[in-house]
Amino acid sequence: MARHKVDICGVNTADIKVLSNEEQIELFKKLQSGDLKAKEELINGNLKLVLSILKPYNNRTDNLDDLFQVGCIGLIKAIDNFDLAHEVRFSTYAVPMILGEIKRYLRDNNSIRISRSIKDLAFKALKTKEELINKNGKEPTVSEIAAIMGVTDFEVSHALNSLKDTISMFEPIYNDGGDIIYLSDQLCNNEEIYGLDEKISLKNALNKLKPKEKYILIERYLVGKTQMELAEEIGISQAQISRLEKNGLLNIKKLID
Repeated sequence: MARHKVDICGVNTADIKVLSNEEQIELFKKLQSGDLKAKEELINGNLKLVLSILKPYNNRTDNLDDLFQVGCIGLIKAIDNFDLAHEVRFSTYAVPMILGEIKRYLRDNNSIRISRSIKDLAFKALKTKEELINKNGKEPTVSEIAAIMGVTDFEVSHALNSLKDTISMFEPIYNDGGDIIYLSDQLCNNEEIYGLDEKISLKNALNKLKPKEKYILIERYLVGKTQMELAEEIGISQAQISRLEKNGLLNIKKLID
């Protein structure tokens, strides 16, 4: 059967050699003895490892050649730092380092842009928060910050959350030394669960809720925050969060039915 040819950075992926574990061990022994040719063989023999890590990114708008080169940088770092005394397969050691380089590149070249007005509001909120800490000697609530700024609690929370780093769907969330589980593996991918009508109805219902109810439902069911986290963030009790959440769900049900 003919092998499928794909050119990345001028490399024909069909011609890439894959090293066995025994071959890698021998090459690392040579490298530790100063044989630089062994390093080149290790790099070329692990290019398919880089390619396998890039598979989830095939549909991204980023240039795959760029991601491949970045992944190769992680591979070279892994080769330079690997020690046979680790008593693990090289691939197990290398994958997190390759992923780390790719994630760093994607984070530094993040295409998501926050509007200037939200950024300005966030930095004003941070300044107000710092002033309140210096004045009162304790962490202020979102409500206290909002009251001084003359905006709603939701606006402050939304602005501050915009400063947090986004998380890639391909963020590894578990690695037992073998198979890696990514965040995307835990997300539902069945587009048929809800039809377009249901999605539009839900969106319209959310927009009709009180701002605090809407914010709590979004943070609870889309972001995944706990009631306790929201209580600390907004500055109210967990019981109040629970009550607002329950009311929000009931109101959505009424608006959709």
